[in-house]
Amino acid sequence: MGLTQLTRCYWLVPVSFLFSNTAVAEETVPRWQTNMTEGVTAVSRDIYGLHMDIFWWCVGIGVVVFGVMFYSMIVHRKENGAKSANFHESTALEILWTIIPFVILVIMAVPATSSLIKIYDTREADVDVVITGYQWKWKYEYLGEEVSFFSNLSTSQDEIYNRIDKNPNYLLEVDNPLVIPTDTKVRFLITANDVIHAWWVPAFAVKKDAIPGFINEAWTYVEEPGIYRGQCAELCGKDHGFMPIVVEAKSPEDYALWIGEQKTAAAKVRELTNKTFSFSELMERGEQVYQSSCAACHQADGQGVPGVFPAIAKSAIATGDISEHLSMVVFGSRENPAMQAFGEQLPESDLAAVITYQRNAFGNNMGDTIQPIDILTYKTQSE
Repeated sequence: MGLTQLTRCYWLVPVSFLFSNTAVAEETVPRWQTNMTEGVTAVSRDIYGLHMDIFWWCVGIGVVVFGVMFYSMIVHRKENGAKSANFHESTALEILWTIIPFVILVIMAVPATSSLIKIYDTREADVDVVITGYQWKWKYEYLGEEVSFFSNLSTSQDEIYNRIDKNPNYLLEVDNPLVIPTDTKVRFLITANDVIHAWWVPAFAVKKDAIPGFINEAWTYVEEPGIYRGQCAELCGKDHGFMPIVVEAKSPEDYALWIGEQKTAAAKVRELTNKTFSFSELMERGEQVYQSSCAACHQADGQGVPGVFPAIAKSAIATGDISEHLSMVVFGSRENPAMQAFGEQLPESDLAAVITYQRNAFGNNMGDTIQPIDILTYKTQSE
């Protein structure tokens, strides 16, 4: 991870974050520090050590080259009687200035190659996590565990639009962090659903492009529990600056408890498909889903962004035929690719709730109620 990667388009993110490792790093790292930090993994420390070694090699080369140059300029001045040598070529000098750089590059290449071999060695991982980038959120799926969830920005719209003060982790907080065990090799299988993203956690020295149709591999081995933050590092669209990454490293024992809780929660969500919700329950649940999955584009008040994202309030979809509304939310829009297909992103219970909410909030007042079983039936009939 070099300086060029750190100076790309990371707009809407606190500058100090680019050189931070954890949630508290902003307090311990100078705000305008310009060097890399060591990170919290053996690989990240290895990369930092390589970075510093090469840096000092470059400093030494610079001292020698500029030292000779300034010495020549000062000592061999015309006013001191110096006369320039007259020669056409020097075979010895040409051999010398070819061999010395070659030897230096070989010396640099040995530790660099060793570090690269470590970075790309994803074998024998104990935990495999599939990471999928969406506009603009991350999906995490634990292979072999039947656990998957989406991770969305949880910074409130009030903070984003300066209605309240911003908290220390502004734009770097999510509703569902990725949880991994410490003292365990974790392999990341990184891809994307729509456009190119990049999954980047500086503390782990992990940065991989998420490309639709391709799977890139990376890995980490975290030794200490903690919370580590990152973000999408590829300019992926309007809300590029609003899809942070939060990784929580737990002890193996706590991780085992957490994964068990997630399995139980996933089973309960599947059971909700057969539950009949009251209108008030659907509206309450639907508002929560809307704020986390829809408000970024359609705005919290349902007014949308004129010319960019259509309004929900009084819209032809939200006040028209229910089947068209179901199709739009479940399968997305071909005419407007920005409208994603949420059929695989949200469970039937959340889809039913948010559609019910959209048809009855913002003054629409259609009186319609959609149940999870209706969503499941619609999906089955549409296959």
